Amino acid sequence: MHGWFQKLLKSRVSLSTQPEKEDKETSVSTSSVFTSSFCSSLSSSSSSSSSSPLPQTTLSKPKQPQSALSSPERWNKKYDLLVCHSDADSDIEEAKRLASFLESSPHRLRCFLWYRDVCPGGAVPSEISAAVEDSHLQALLITPNFLKDDWCMYMMLQALAEGPMSNRLIPLVKNLQHSQYPQELRFYFYINLSSNTDHGYSQIHKTVLQYLKDLAKKAKTKDGSNSLEVL
Repeated sequence: MHGWFQKLLKSRVSLSTQPEKEDKETSVSTSSVFTSSFCSSLSSSSSSSSSSPLPQTTLSKPKQPQSALSSPERWNKKYDLLVCHSDADSDIEEAKRLASFLESSPHRLRCFLWYRDVCPGGAVPSEISAAVEDSHLQALLITPNFLKDDWCMYMMLQALAEGPMSNRLIPLVKNLQHSQYPQELRFYFYINLSSNTDHGYSQIHKTVLQYLKDLAKKAKTKDGSNSLEVL
């Protein structure tokens, strides 16, 4: 009798604990399923985001305005500036320094110097006339030696004949009194190289550059008016 009661009690205890084990097993299996599902969701999301291409952005370079040094009107002539000077050593050295300043970076102007750029064997008057005609501007290095040089005076007259009021002539005065200034150039503003040479060189560069800018601007305006006439 006592043994039968113990068997009955053990069977009830085992029945009462079995649902708890099943609940634990169910919760553990549910948790593992949820965890695996969540992880697979994350992996698929990350793979899809990594595989999808990022939107490409194209950067367009801003259009640079055309420079006066690259305008077609500038290249219609061979030289930007003709430097007229005497054959005295001091004047040749001054002309060389001026040309070196204007031709070097960042200025990059094209200069004509007769001792360097004249065609060997050519007639002097023909070479001078061709150089004046093929240059946008003419700079006259007026010194006491300039006034004594017949070819310098001839080149000055040639430059004046090209257009006395065309703003193409730049008188440069050095070591010269005002009373010695040529009568033909009295109505021109000049640049004095006697006191501050570097400042004078900078003024020459600005004058040439401004002339080229105005030349390109006039050509653009002319092209615009011609297009309107066609319409």
